[in-house]
Amino acid sequence: MVSLAEVLRRHGPAYARKFGNKIPPSHRAAVAAILACRTPALGGQRYRCDCGQEQFAYHSCGHRACPRCGHDDATQWIAKQKSRLLPAPYFLVTFTVPEGLRAVIRCHQKSLYHQLFAQSAGALLDVALTKLGIELGLLGVLHSWSRQLIYHPHVHYVVPGGGLTADGLQWRRVKDAAYLLPAKALARRFRNRLRQGLAREQAELLSQIPAKVWRQEWVVDVAAVGSGETALKYLSAYVYRTALGRQRIVKDEAGQITYTYRESESGATKRATVTAEEFLRRFLQHVLPKGFQRVRYFGWLSAAAKARWRRIQTLLDWKPAELPPAEPRPVPRCPRCQQPMVRVGRMERAPPAPRS
Repeated sequence: MVSLAEVLRRHGPAYARKFGNKIPPSHRAAVAAILACRTPALGGQRYRCDCGQEQFAYHSCGHRACPRCGHDDATQWIAKQKSRLLPAPYFLVTFTVPEGLRAVIRCHQKSLYHQLFAQSAGALLDVALTKLGIELGLLGVLHSWSRQLIYHPHVHYVVPGGGLTADGLQWRRVKDAAYLLPAKALARRFRNRLRQGLAREQAELLSQIPAKVWRQEWVVDVAAVGSGETALKYLSAYVYRTALGRQRIVKDEAGQITYTYRESESGATKRATVTAEEFLRRFLQHVLPKGFQRVRYFGWLSAAAKARWRRIQTLLDWKPAELPPAEPRPVPRCPRCQQPMVRVGRMERAPPAPRS
């Protein structure tokens, strides 16, 4: 296997020379973090064993694009979200956009990702109020990649099958645990809301979108997911992990990168081979703009709806489960005798490189 850091170290300089100032600062920051991850540049802890062996444990970068980081955070995130799962059927609702819209979103990610969230959540809340007479609570996660790292922005929502009535005084559960809302109505409402939102706030971007995009049918998928736990586990891969898993790059030869992906139809593991430049382009296009939140909450799950969230707990005579204590980090074991090692000091971060 080949690490992403190795690929970046080998091919990143040529990529940077070719594209220069066209590379967004967020992409440059991601590359720098991945290259520094678990190296002396970030400092670390010094350990010693009774047998005399010493070893350094270098710090992780913690960048959300780094495939070596995020596992512990994802585990804690799943535990927190599971503790808030209500005694109700759950659904995974996925909003996608037509191919003709993707290029514009890719070039204006920060503003249009915000629109994707606002208008897809708005469509869910609108249709639920019209069809069911209730306000929903939504947990949304932005996802931008396909299995082959192709740019494919979409938003997933984990949605409980129930909500507050318009007066906020009753909890109403869906009648069928396998059915939430009509997908076509959600898709049309999403399409109309997004067009209206762009016309109102970003008219110059609206003019760049082919007219046929607004005439075609859009796609929303609504799937029943039982208690919701499997959906949370599925989404955790997008919350704190990158577009590329740690073990997916299998070859870097003659300027060509080969990586694995799982075919959606058969579930079989396949291989794709692209140029190093194309590989870096595919990977970096999924780095989020600085400060952008991939996870958002709407309806009575939003930060501004704490009173409604407490009312739901009262109506259901239910309270969130207590979170288990975080597991302590494992103590390094001696590579020579396999006994636990003791921390005896630390190594400071390397000073920042001078700017040229």
